[in-house]
Parts: sequence; structure tokens; C-alpha cells
Amino acid sequence: MVAFAFTIAACSTTGQVPVTGQAESALVPYVSEQDVLAVDARPTPPAAIEGDPLYKMLVAEFAGQREQLELALTQYLGLARSTRNPDLAERATKIAVFSRDDAKALEAARLWAELRPTSLDARQILAAMFIRQGDAAAALEHLKYVLAQDNSGDGSRFRVIANLLGREDDRRTALSVMEQLVAVRPDDTDALVAYALLAMRAEDLDKARGAMDRLVARANVNPNLALAYMAVLQKQNAGAEGIDFLEKALKRTPDEFGLRLLYARMLADIQRYEQARLQFAMLLEQAPDNTDVLYALGLLNLQAGKVEAAEANFRALLEFDERTDEAAFYLGQIEESRQRPAAALVHYRAVKQGSNAFPAKLRVISILANEGKVDEALAALAATSSDNDEQRIQLTLLHAEILATQKRYDEALGVFDRALNGKYEMTLLYNRAMLAEQMDRLDLVEADLRTIIEREPQNSQALNALGYTLADRTDRYEEAHQLITRALAVAPHDFFILDSMGWVLYRLGRLEEAVSYLEQARKLRNDPEVAAHLGEVLWMLGRKDDARAIWNTALEAHPKDTRILEAIRRLAP
Repeated sequence: MVAFAFTIAACSTTGQVPVTGQAESALVPYVSEQDVLAVDARPTPPAAIEGDPLYKMLVAEFAGQREQLELALTQYLGLARSTRNPDLAERATKIAVFSRDDAKALEAARLWAELRPTSLDARQILAAMFIRQGDAAAALEHLKYVLAQDNSGDGSRFRVIANLLGREDDRRTALSVMEQLVAVRPDDTDALVAYALLAMRAEDLDKARGAMDRLVARANVNPNLALAYMAVLQKQNAGAEGIDFLEKALKRTPDEFGLRLLYARMLADIQRYEQARLQFAMLLEQAPDNTDVLYALGLLNLQAGKVEAAEANFRALLEFDERTDEAAFYLGQIEESRQRPAAALVHYRAVKQGSNAFPAKLRVISILANEGKVDEALAALAATSSDNDEQRIQLTLLHAEILATQKRYDEALGVFDRALNGKYEMTLLYNRAMLAEQMDRLDLVEADLRTIIEREPQNSQALNALGYTLADRTDRYEEAHQLITRALAVAPHDFFILDSMGWVLYRLGRLEEAVSYLEQARKLRNDPEVAAHLGEVLWMLGRKDDARAIWNTALEAHPKDTRILEAIRRLAP
């Protein structure tokens, strides 16, 4: 709703001069009964009422209060024309702008500026209306006047103009006007800042880049302006240019905390983690109590393998209220990596809220299960609620995994059955199929994987799993080969699919081809299952020394891997 003040005095056109300096009693004379009876009670003709400025004002006011803006605008604009009152012209202009009636807004603003030519607001709005008409020259004339009257000395009027122009849909005309205003003041840094902001809003990267390059060459760059520029660069997929710009800006003001923080975050975003880590370390020296910096540095130290330094960062975070939950979660991860489950549990249980609260609960359950406290783990799992489908799926998978690890396969299968309950959920179906494979329920394996493939024909994971199962557990090699070929077409560099293709080709007797795929897989990942497969194929080709070398190398890293040991037992006892 738009509220309109009831101000009649400002628009009076009677020419009467109010009485002043008299006592109140003199202003309210005695009225006798005879005077009242003598009043002519005949009604005023309608035409006379409708032409009365006071009547029109009342209509306008009440129309505005009832949100009948078109009627209010018509009345105010008519009154402004007839009375040539600048206050009414201002009122009509603002209603027209609010109503998005550009034609009447232009007329009213023209009248307002004509009647009150020194009003900067009138000229700014009139300039905006001219821009909407695509008339850059007319807009420029009024904005030049506005700037000529600006004595603030802080560039605020330029920023007001930039904001005004930035709201206009005709960005090309608005930017053209600002270019000409900047040309009038080529050495005005505030003008250049305003122009750069407008170019960013117009998403004209070339002009924004040019303005920002000129700016950084002559003045210190405000971090907020740099942040706006980075946003434009990233939107235009030119984020790398932002790094160069920030490096130039930091050479001018190396102690500008906001710029360095933005620079550090940009480095982390493009995965230049070591450089980002060094920048955050510098920031921490400037602001040792900044929790955002401490947190980021802890993560980067953890990513860089500097576990002790990361631990120090996260323990420092525990002293502040803002990020204690995040700190506790990562301290839990650090203790887990050190194989100190009891200490990890203490930290994970300290996580009470935030995005890490649910993952912390999952880690508590997993640690309890791994420590042989299965009943305690299952009780903790039962006490954990999910807020969404993703969390529900995670709880289901963990529940089934704990049971399967204990070889309680039927119970694990029941967990999947209850969670699915006839619904399609790819992740749960796939994992139920993997459990069914452990149970030698190949019928269920095939049924679940084919359900996925029917719904998602390009699902390379399901295609590969079914193809590998058929190649490894049945003699349906041709069918397996077709499925794996489809999977490989979708994901030609997938390690698992390359291994499957090698294995099915071996089953088909195409040994040389099998070696090629298995070697590709081994280059991607030195996995013991691939080593077992490749060694077996080489052995069958008569390359027994090569096979032994493959197996022995794999056993150095995985001395108890049953797949390699079983291949050796069968082929080279």
C-alpha cells in the first residue's frame, strides 16, 4: 500500500492571505441562530464541485489510500498542470514511477523539474525517465547539472547516480550516459568506481575489466568493490583473471585484510590449496582471533597433510562459540586417522548442531561397530533420526553394512526391503543387489540391477555391475560383454569398467585384448583385484614371471588380500 499525506495548504490557489497575529477568539467570531437560518442552503452545482481544486485533492488522497493509483495519479497530475504547484508535480511523479507509468512519470518529472529547477531529485528521476525512452542526451543534460551541484566531496552523488542507472532495464543507454559523465571527470576516482559498478551490473565484462584495471592503477581498491568484480568474472567463467587483479590490488595495499581474504578464498576455489594455505596463514597473523580464518586454515592444513598444524587450528577454534561444532568434528577425524577411536568418539559426541551434526552421529555408530560394540552401535543408530531422504538412505546403508559385516545377511536384506517398500530408489536397489551377491542370490542381483537399467539406461554403474556379475558368476559371457560395452561407452575411463572389460574378455578367451584393458585399469589405480585379474591372464598366456611380479608387488601393499592369494593358490601353488 502507498500512503499519501493529507496536505491541502501547500496547494491552495485562492490567493488569500491567512490571518496572523490575532487572538484565537478573533478568528472564531460569534454565530447567532439568525445567521444560521439566513444561510442559503441550495446545493452547489456538481460541475462547480468537480472543478474545485480542493475536491480534486480529496479525490486524489482517498484514491491513494484505497490503492487506486491510476485515479490518484490522474487527479494529482491534473492539479499539478492547473496549479503549477511543484509539490503536486513531485507527488504525481512519485506515484507514476511507483505505478510504472513511464509516460506520465516523464510528463510529471518534466513539470517538477521546470517548477523547481534546483531539485536534484527531480532531475535524477527525469534523467531515469529519459533513459527509459532511450534518450541518452536528454538524460545526460540533467545528470551533469546534478553533479555540478554536488559539494559532498565523498563521491556519494556519483554512487547515487550509479544506483539509479543500474536499476534501469535499458542497460546500454544507462552505461552510455555514465561513460559520458566519467569523461567529464576523467581524474575522478569516485566517477570511475561508479562506472565500474554500473558495468558490472550491466554484465559488460570488457568495460568492467577496463574500469577496474584503470582503478587499480591509480587508487586503493575497496574489498566490496573487488568482491563484486570477482562475482562478475566468475559468472563469465573468467575467474582466473580475478587472481591477477587481486595480486595487483594487494601490491598497492598489502595490509588490506579484506582483499587478502578474498584472494585466499579465490585460490582455494581454483584448488591452488598450498598458495591459499600460505595466504590464510598470513591472515591469521593479522587477526589471530578470526574464527573464519582459523577454520579455513585448519581445513587447508588437513588437506595438505599437516595434521599437527590442523589440530592446533581446530583446538584454537574450541575457545570460541561460533565454530566449536566444526572444530570438534575435524578433531574427531584427526583422531580417527591416528587410530584412536576412543578420543575420536569424544570429539564426535561433542558435535551438537550444524551441518556436521548428522555425519558425526554416523561416525559414532561406525566406530562403535568397528570396535565390536555392535548392539551399542545399533542402539545409537535406532536413536538417530533423519531430516531428509538423503539422510534416511545413509542410515539404511550403514544399518545394512553393520549387519552384513556380522554376516547377518537376512537381517540386512530386511533393512533394505523395509526401506524400499516397493519404491524406486537407485542407491538402495544397487546396494541391495551387492548384498544379494554376497548371499549368492543372483536372481535378486539381476532383478534389482535390471530395474535400475530400465529406469536409467545410461547408468554405467548398474550396467557394469550386472555385466561383471554375469561374467564372474555365470557362463553368460556374451550377454555380460554387451552390458559392459554399454557401460564403457558411457564412462570410457572408469577404472572399474576397464577391469570388468578385461575380465569378460578373458572369460571369452580373448586374452591379449584382456591384458590391454587390465593394464589401463592398473595405471589408473593399483588395486589388488586388478592385480589378481591381470596376473591370472598373464599366467594363462604363459607369461608366468610377469604374473608373479604383478602379484608380489600387489602383496607388498596388500599382504592379506584374499583375491590375490586365491589366484596364486589356484594357479601357482
